Amino acid sequence: MSEAKIALVTGANKGIGYEIAAGLGALGFTVGVGARDGQRRETAVAKLRAAGVDAFGVPLDVTDDASVTAAAALVEERAGRLDALVNNAGVTGDRAQLPTTVDLAVMRAVVETNVLGVIRVTNAMLPLLRRSTSPRIVNMSSSVGSLARQSAVESELTTGPIAVAYSPSKTFLNAVTVQYVRELRGTNILINAACPGYVATDLNNFRGVRTPEQGAAIAVRLATLPDDGPTGGFFEDAGVVPW
Repeated sequence: MSEAKIALVTGANKGIGYEIAAGLGALGFTVGVGARDGQRRETAVAKLRAAGVDAFGVPLDVTDDASVTAAAALVEERAGRLDALVNNAGVTGDRAQLPTTVDLAVMRAVVETNVLGVIRVTNAMLPLLRRSTSPRIVNMSSSVGSLARQSAVESELTTGPIAVAYSPSKTFLNAVTVQYVRELRGTNILINAACPGYVATDLNNFRGVRTPEQGAAIAVRLATLPDDGPTGGFFEDAGVVPW
């Protein structure tokens, strides 16, 4: 079993996920780079290794049971345990998302990745996390999943556009995060949701105002919390995000 702490980051071949992997690697973690696309995954691993990170590729499609099971077996073979899981993989839906006209197939696809994918991966990795002395789970959410911010009056500038697939998927993810916290309360597993802010990535056609490295910072912090750190919270760089 490796002496270095072990992390798995889903959707880590680019953007925020890549920078989370880089940030944890810079702190001495051995990092599993979870990604579906083999070429992009191995390119990311090579880039991380060139920067001095002990990285390894993990073929991982969060929507596929067999892929997730195989990923857990690979991490077990490679490291024997898992200290930090960052559920970063996500999709926006990439279509008009007005609630009166949305394609329900888009809704299903977004929830499958952003919610069910997190549950699928978390449950597969829990046996490995339980072997850690300080296991951490970080679910990458968004401020657009905040009901408080979404329902703010216009003068308070509600966060994000109307997006009936993406935004509620993050609200759903927040609720799922709380349910895990309730079940696992009393264990040493700390579980939190993170908002990276409005980051320039291909998910928003690079319209964001923050860099992927800035967006990754909150996830890195929550993945490395001390044993007396918070659990069951929703955080951004500035502090707590209202539910």
